[in-house]
Amino acid sequence: MQNHTARGILSLCLGVLVFSLQDAIIKQVSGAYPLTEVVGIRSVVGVPILLWLVQREVGWRALMAPQWRWLAVRALILFVSYTAYYMAFPALPLADAVALYFTVPLFVTALAGPFLGEKSGWKVWLAVMVGFAGVMVMLQPGSGLFEPAALLSLLSAAMYAGSMLMARRLGTTQAASVMSFHQNAIFLLGALLTAVVLHQLGIVSAVHPSLSFLVRPWVAPTLLDGGLMAVCGVVAAVGTLFLTSAYRMARASIVTPFEYTGMLWAPTWGYLFFHEVPRITTVFGGAIVVIAGLVALRAAQRG
Repeated sequence: MQNHTARGILSLCLGVLVFSLQDAIIKQVSGAYPLTEVVGIRSVVGVPILLWLVQREVGWRALMAPQWRWLAVRALILFVSYTAYYMAFPALPLADAVALYFTVPLFVTALAGPFLGEKSGWKVWLAVMVGFAGVMVMLQPGSGLFEPAALLSLLSAAMYAGSMLMARRLGTTQAASVMSFHQNAIFLLGALLTAVVLHQLGIVSAVHPSLSFLVRPWVAPTLLDGGLMAVCGVVAAVGTLFLTSAYRMARASIVTPFEYTGMLWAPTWGYLFFHEVPRITTVFGGAIVVIAGLVALRAAQRG
């Protein structure tokens, strides 16, 4: 059990690192290409990688597992989560978008009861409330600096938390590669369907950068940008496998705190690639969220 927990923690840290690189790439191309094209290309590249992983781990027949409908539902939740997350990138500094997204542990704690039957005491809920006070510090509502795209990061965090708890429940019978394949397939279908619907409706532009990233029409990418999108396919396949494996191998309350390692990478990539310096409210509010999340998860673990 101890060995499984250690492997779960390591798997999650690697997944967070890998996905942080994808965040930087997607922010880089978010000003010239539509989100559906980026997700579509990365998902196509991910198909053969995930098929190989499925065959290597359990065989292709496992793709038609009895629980495939629940796997599809989980993948759809993740599609909404990541779509909201990526839409925040053009409008927010990378550190802000990621810091708000790292309310995931708070949502995991709040949802662990309904999903997994884990009871939470008053200390847990107090920590959760303090954590969301940190969110208010980052959002700065009513200050004139509030950016609506920040709510996309929060929506993404809530949806992601629910999907990871589903992974913990399904993980006892489903291989990580199978769950990752279904996720990638739904991402591809969702991106293509969204692009077709927007095209048919004639919606090709928007004023807000987040909406513009979603609705602008597809264009032929440059060799460099196409290569970056293709790299996202490799990153998504490997990263998803790491994260899914982490929640399968260890309790959600144990591995989730290590999601916070992403707080190290976001400002690093933001500064190196986009010359972004985190605001003091982001640093202070993010610190409150991290501390509150760790306290909540520790209290939940003891309870």
